[in-house]
Amino acid sequence: MPAYLRPNTTAEACAALAQRRLTVLAGGTDYYPSKVGKPLADDILDISAIAELHGIREDADYWRIGATTTWSDLDAAALPPLFDGLRLAAREIGGVQIQNAGTLAGNLCNASPAADGVPPLLALDARVEIADTAGSASVALADFIRGNRKTLLRADQLLTAILIPKPARAARSHFVKLGARKYLVVSIVMVAATLELEAGLVGAARVAVGAASAVAQRLPLLEAALLGKRCEAGLGEYARMEHLAPLAPIDDVRASREYRLDAGLVLLRRVLGELGARA
Repeated sequence: MPAYLRPNTTAEACAALAQRRLTVLAGGTDYYPSKVGKPLADDILDISAIAELHGIREDADYWRIGATTTWSDLDAAALPPLFDGLRLAAREIGGVQIQNAGTLAGNLCNASPAADGVPPLLALDARVEIADTAGSASVALADFIRGNRKTLLRADQLLTAILIPKPARAARSHFVKLGARKYLVVSIVMVAATLELEAGLVGAARVAVGAASAVAQRLPLLEAALLGKRCEAGLGEYARMEHLAPLAPIDDVRASREYRLDAGLVLLRRVLGELGARA
């Protein structure tokens, strides 16, 4: 009979993971759909009772989002405009029932190429905190997700938090997702951007595109092209097709490679234009 463990502390969870292979369960919104028509035969480690893994805390240098914080928790939190893009993504992940149960950390560990949370978190320069019986450390999100359904996480490790560094300047972000309909849909392509402003100019830019590669990608050439530009409604016109070079979109039932690239450029210009207009 499958084992079911529900520890109360991170230390207990890590100790259990060190002893045997367990499937970590938080909201279950990815796990249970994957088991439709199949027996539930996995040994489960349910981390939902670990209080220290839940909630959002502001520290001197960063915000700490606990691993079991849900998308609804994030949407309801009092956060600055820096988080506007991530909040928009939170509202488009499944329906309200999914948002109430699904967690940010689960979205990252699932490592789907179309995970809506990844581009806005990349644009926030997020890091993930990983714990095991020896302690904890953090790694850049860009290094954590290694491919389609692949992460750096070992079987004896637990993702405990997402860390968002505080920017050096006033900053805000935006997110746009393209799908066959507005809600309850897998992304065809999505774009997130964060701009830091100084005297009306772009002091730093982080732009990411998802669902157009095995892993969501930052666009360093575009980020460099935006530096020093006046932040105004026409900012999106600096985006060019050559800036999408890091992407490797595929042809599938949702869209062709060419469509994803064309749509990606349109969304880039729309996101940057919106951020410029707000400034």
